[in-house]
Amino acid sequence: MEPIALSAALASFTDLWSPRIVTAVNDYDVRVAKVEGEHVWHVHDHTDEFFLVLDGELHISLREPDGERTVVLPKGSLFTVARGTEHKPYAPIPTEILVLEPTGTLTVGDRHDDVPDHVDATTGHALA
Repeated sequence: MEPIALSAALASFTDLWSPRIVTAVNDYDVRVAKVEGEHVWHVHDHTDEFFLVLDGELHISLREPDGERTVVLPKGSLFTVARGTEHKPYAPIPTEILVLEPTGTLTVGDRHDDVPDHVDATTGHALA
């Protein structure tokens, strides 16, 4: 095991909404992704989803029992979407994020809207 520079990991790919697994912690993947534009409404029924914005700005729309709201995460901010919460990430500008979730978790959740071509429905890709 060697240290991993997140800048080098992020420089190794250009695909949007297509996370790369940089390491694992116990049964969790640490993934980095480049994002811009809209993702898809989706739900993770059995796990929370942790987001950390490394650069740029991420908006996460949430459908909660009290209604719909959007949280805005500028660079350096983090947020956890609770399991079972329908959510839709959106990046108004090119953004780099780190996501922590159980190994094997699908990026479009357990239930989701139609997946557009620009969103990679994956459990993460290994770094090149």
